[in-house]
Amino acid sequence: MRLVKVAVACVNQTPLAWDDNLAHLRAAIEQARAEGVTVLCLPELAITGYGCEDTFFMHGLQDTAFAQLDALAAETDGMVVAVGLPVYHEKALYDAGALLADGEIVGFVGKQFLAGDGIHYEPRWFKPWPAGEVDVLERVTPDGAIRRFPIGDLVFELGGIRIGFEICEDAWVANRPGVDLALRGVDLIANPSASHFAFGKFAIRQRFVVEGSRAFGVAYLYANLMGNEAGRVVYDGGGLIASNGELCARGRRFSFHDVELTTAVVDIDANRREQARRGSHRPRHDAEAQVIERAFVWPARRPALVPAPARTWEDGSGVREEEFARAVALGLWDYLRKSRGQGYVVSLSGGADSAACAVLVALAVRLALAELGPGGVRAQLPACRRLHDALAGGGAEGGAEGWTDRAAVGALLACAYQPTENSGPVTRRAAAEVAAAIGAEFHVIDVDAQYKAYIASLEAALGRALSWTTDDVTLQNIQARVRAPSIWMLANVRGAVLLTTSNRSEAAVGYATMDGDTAGGLAPLGGIDKTYLRSWLVWMETTGPDGAAPVAALGLINAQQPTAELRPCGPGEVAQTDEADLMPYDLLEAVEDSAIRDKHTPIEVLQELLPRFPERTPVQLAAWIERFFRLWCANQWKRERIAPSFHLDDRNVDPRSWCRFPILSGGFARELAELRAYVASGQADPAGGATGGAQP
Repeated sequence: MRLVKVAVACVNQTPLAWDDNLAHLRAAIEQARAEGVTVLCLPELAITGYGCEDTFFMHGLQDTAFAQLDALAAETDGMVVAVGLPVYHEKALYDAGALLADGEIVGFVGKQFLAGDGIHYEPRWFKPWPAGEVDVLERVTPDGAIRRFPIGDLVFELGGIRIGFEICEDAWVANRPGVDLALRGVDLIANPSASHFAFGKFAIRQRFVVEGSRAFGVAYLYANLMGNEAGRVVYDGGGLIASNGELCARGRRFSFHDVELTTAVVDIDANRREQARRGSHRPRHDAEAQVIERAFVWPARRPALVPAPARTWEDGSGVREEEFARAVALGLWDYLRKSRGQGYVVSLSGGADSAACAVLVALAVRLALAELGPGGVRAQLPACRRLHDALAGGGAEGGAEGWTDRAAVGALLACAYQPTENSGPVTRRAAAEVAAAIGAEFHVIDVDAQYKAYIASLEAALGRALSWTTDDVTLQNIQARVRAPSIWMLANVRGAVLLTTSNRSEAAVGYATMDGDTAGGLAPLGGIDKTYLRSWLVWMETTGPDGAAPVAALGLINAQQPTAELRPCGPGEVAQTDEADLMPYDLLEAVEDSAIRDKHTPIEVLQELLPRFPERTPVQLAAWIERFFRLWCANQWKRERIAPSFHLDDRNVDPRSWCRFPILSGGFARELAELRAYVASGQADPAGGATGGAQP
């Protein structure tokens, strides 16, 4: 029985933050050593940060990364450590994993499959390493000496145990390198990864880690990045260790700590024995030139009882709601500390979007305090004077007396309700009570005088009156835009980040006023649709995340129909609502998914939606589908300008991180004409006859 204690460490890195990144990696090694770990896997490109983008080509970056690698190697006496970094070799840059052991750099493995879809642009910077090829990497020292290291599709044999690499995307493809590594007798696979959060993605990672350990007959170590690394992408951590088809350990996700270590003891001999029993195993004996051998003394271990893992929020119901809450909260927290802001400001309208933004900021503060304590929060936000004052009564270690999380929320979050004559008492009360419930600083900044002054100025210039009959959009937009200067002023006074409250559904159809409600530096809801957001707010009102209380005041938000509240409502008139302006939100999301995510033509969208919405006539659906396509095409310029948003799933419409579309296009004119003809012909009618029904 050959037992080895292994670990994976998820770390919260920042591109080009050399000192912090190195400190986190050193801390991970120190924690692993303190727990008796022999093999440690760290994440992909963890030395530089994954999101360096075109700076990867900077020569100084590569030199600094190698110097940091040398510093890490010196920390590995008696240990084996895998870590990711960019490596320049023969006029090409490679995304590589380095193996360190006993204080030395043993060699490098190049990533074979680069992620080039969705938010990933790895082929812009890196070259894929060819399978089966090995070479010698040469580094010239400052004194002119040449250091040589093996690099390529390598296996490392240390003290009789073989170690191989799959690097992130390598494990997501059908012909993953692990297949060949298994034939070459590997005992342990290290996977340094930078796998961003998306709904449902963690389950996929667990499957290929566990199945890889079974099919390849190995212990499998998966280390991921953690936190909001570079602004848009949130990494959820969640290190994994599997062996012989069993999940041995699962690390915590969405941690506010900079290092999250997960350990397990794996049985190398058990994996070898199981592989030997399989008739399907056909080992290779012709790849010894790709094996780097090195002496290493593995410490002896005895079997020990492994306690059952404690239940967490991931084992209960509402996982998707928990994931959304924790992903955005961690994204906001890291954005704040890495941007060195003094807090956040939200224009709190009394509607769903702005309420969600405010609640998520408050949740970020509460989760950070619960996990880090006041002392840890102060350490992560060292320059935030208002927060330090709010927590001053808690003592250096954050005692129970003298501070509250409400005080901390108030120090970091200011909200303002900005009414005009078209604002109503319902939204005003909702805004005030939500702010009070979460502890935010709250202001009422009346902008009606400015709104009317702008109208009067333009009327004087044009020589005519503006009216809701002829100038509806203009009069709505100026109300949204007149709010921007004062809310920006509040953010400037506080040294805070202004949040824009637009969601993905609004971005898809341009239902937002540029330089109005889109004003801000960060759009935390830009990656989520309105239908889901409304259901999440109900969950936050009644249930809330594990360890955090629900916000009952959200009932005032959830009782309303979403409205821009920009158009006056006369006696007997129906009040303005988003869905009356656009279409039902659930239908809007269905059209968006079919048209944008699945790339269907207007007719194909109609064919898909007819059985899903049987209560709607083909004429009704076709009119809404045409409205969506027209609005989508007309508003790409808005999507290009909306503040950066967090990536949450593969339905994102952010053109800078996911969905590309031309600003100017033919607008699907031919396809929409074909849709109208298709409906008029009766082909869309389930009964096969002429279609009817009122236009929406």
